[in-house]
Amino acid sequence: MFGSRRPRVLAALCAALAIALLASCARVVSAATEGDSPAADTSSSGKKPNIVYVLTDDLAWNLVEYMPHVRQLQKKGTTFTNFFATDSLCCPSRTSLLTGQYPHNTGVFTNTGDDGGYGAFLKNRNEEKTFGPALQRAGYRTGFMGKYLNGYQPADKNGTSKPYVPSGWDEWDVAGDGYKEYKYDLNENGKVVPYGKAPQDYLTDVLSTKATSFIGSSADAKKPFMLEVATFAPHGPATPAPRDKDTFPGLKAPRTDAYDKATRNAPKWQRSLSPLTAKEKEETDQRFAKRVRSVQAVDAMIGQLEKTLQEKGLADDTYLVFGSDNGFHMGEHRLRPGKQTAYDTDVKVPMMVTGPGVPASAEVSRLAENVDINPTFLDLAGVKPPSTVDGRSLSDLMHGRTEDEWRQAVLVEHHHATSKEGDPDAAPKDSGDPPTYAAMRTDDSLYVEYADGEREFYALGSDPDQLTNRAASLSAAQRAALHHTLTALQQCKGAESCQAASRTQT
Repeated sequence: MFGSRRPRVLAALCAALAIALLASCARVVSAATEGDSPAADTSSSGKKPNIVYVLTDDLAWNLVEYMPHVRQLQKKGTTFTNFFATDSLCCPSRTSLLTGQYPHNTGVFTNTGDDGGYGAFLKNRNEEKTFGPALQRAGYRTGFMGKYLNGYQPADKNGTSKPYVPSGWDEWDVAGDGYKEYKYDLNENGKVVPYGKAPQDYLTDVLSTKATSFIGSSADAKKPFMLEVATFAPHGPATPAPRDKDTFPGLKAPRTDAYDKATRNAPKWQRSLSPLTAKEKEETDQRFAKRVRSVQAVDAMIGQLEKTLQEKGLADDTYLVFGSDNGFHMGEHRLRPGKQTAYDTDVKVPMMVTGPGVPASAEVSRLAENVDINPTFLDLAGVKPPSTVDGRSLSDLMHGRTEDEWRQAVLVEHHHATSKEGDPDAAPKDSGDPPTYAAMRTDDSLYVEYADGEREFYALGSDPDQLTNRAASLSAAQRAALHHTLTALQQCKGAESCQAASRTQT
């Protein structure tokens, strides 16, 4: 079932959720660092805490080791080691984290066309469901900077309409096409300001300056604040700042166990993939190096944000959250650089948080997803998430407390784009252009159903790189249980329904 809005399945769900794995698979247990000790969710001053959210574009786990300030976040705070995106595509993923809902409830499945982009976001009335308006009503000063959603432009090309600023945001500094980091327009609170190609126009640095200014003015106003800084980096063309263009000479893309390896029993869309040529390997290495260089400015921005919070006396009262909208593969499965698959390279993304009561050097292995961002921010601010939100607050987990009843599966929904005009993520088939699919990721398995009837199943205990598709080896009962569970997830609506759909039996 793909993109259906039929009523959710309620009857006999638990029994149908028996995800049967191969005998060699062992279930991964929650990390030992998920402690039992309670921690306060308020700031050290007893006031409402501030929230700073740095969201990157296409940043995969393999870039984190080159970001010293991000690595420091891991040491100073908590890392979610099993955090996933609802789709390995920009606009559906970003819509999910803003609204707390899965694509089948937001109606945003692609970057462009009738079922995607900013047009679908507006058509399905998602703007009023984002965390900005809710936090503003709760007394927060709210700011959004950088990349919003695919298709959003500071003003129309003819200049015939007033620059649009969504409700719920006190500070709005958003670009439409900022991928090149230069020569973009920025909607600065309703005024369109053009930027050129001078070094000081480098977009990530501009966002850093504006973000530190917002923190300073919020401190002066003595109001709690929520700020999202959404960079375009390291999305292609992954333009580095001038100071970083020659860093990391000779860097190569990681040669993982899946690098240039064909998937055994691969789905049809992969079967024609040939081994990477020497030229393609070189081009992949060059692209990886550009990605690493482009995130140096992002890492420097995080350092600057931390410094500003310290100088303003706000560090102990502020949650600093770092993440990405989706991952990116670099030669794995013989796929040329890209995304859009259900493999961990594309949907498993970094997620770190520091702040009041958050334990240092901790890891949480519970399955989390970007639909949890919205209810988490609301919960931290003392706002009850609405019942229509599909995700759950991560507050207890990030503060070292246990959650006895937690999901056992996360949902990934991807639609093959029927229109690729104006889509910055449009890619040739050899870089990953699968047909429409829905996928379910558990602690120890990945199950994928394609709209054309094909299936994938990977037993992660023995196959962590997802190289051997064992769907054909499943029994009829196993296939039925997996299909029933995935269908229930695709039909869920609201946290209670989605939690029930995600639970499995051993």
